[in-house]
Amino acid sequence: MSKHLVRRHSYVARVGHWLTVFSFFVVTLSGLAFFFPSLRWLTAIFGTPQLAQLLHPIFGIIMILGLCILFVKNVAHAILDKDDVPWFTNVIEILKGREHEVVEVGQYNAGQKMLFWTIIGLGAVLIVTGIIAWQPYFAPLFPVSVVRLCLVLHSLSAIALMLGIIVHAYMAFWYKGTIRGMIRGTVTRKWAALHHPRWLREIEKGEDAHSSRLSS
Repeated sequence: MSKHLVRRHSYVARVGHWLTVFSFFVVTLSGLAFFFPSLRWLTAIFGTPQLAQLLHPIFGIIMILGLCILFVKNVAHAILDKDDVPWFTNVIEILKGREHEVVEVGQYNAGQKMLFWTIIGLGAVLIVTGIIAWQPYFAPLFPVSVVRLCLVLHSLSAIALMLGIIVHAYMAFWYKGTIRGMIRGTVTRKWAALHHPRWLREIEKGEDAHSSRLSS
């Protein structure tokens, strides 16, 4: 690896991320087609409405598997702690695009951590409600009132997840160099110093310690 680059995401984390992204688009397009009659034409993307109905729960499960991978790889870095307090107290300046001027961010900022937990929570609601409402396999096992409630919760959670993913995608495009990290796994040290300076210092401290052991 070039001395100008640092590892941001592991191969496994990237696989989990893109697996989630691809599955999300499949379940979103098919779900919108089921929810809004005016969007029924979206089922043509999958060939037939019947095929779309078959693929929706299957790719829903695949999406949850992707989220599970991301959870395992990132949960240790997504715990809110005292270092995140300055982010909340300076949120107005951060919204103005001055995050790097008012806080020193670690591997993830408080907003990213909150979005992480929001997406994981919504994913949990979606998989539980989706399985309960899954016709003709599991829905007959539950009272009709429970299935109907799950369909409402499933739809509301799906809409909230769409909004969360839109925010996530917007921020990824807004901060130039972010997408590179999820494609190649690396980011430039300049990018890291601007957006995650505390994380970069931790990386460099580890590199210095490793170099010292090698030279001793």
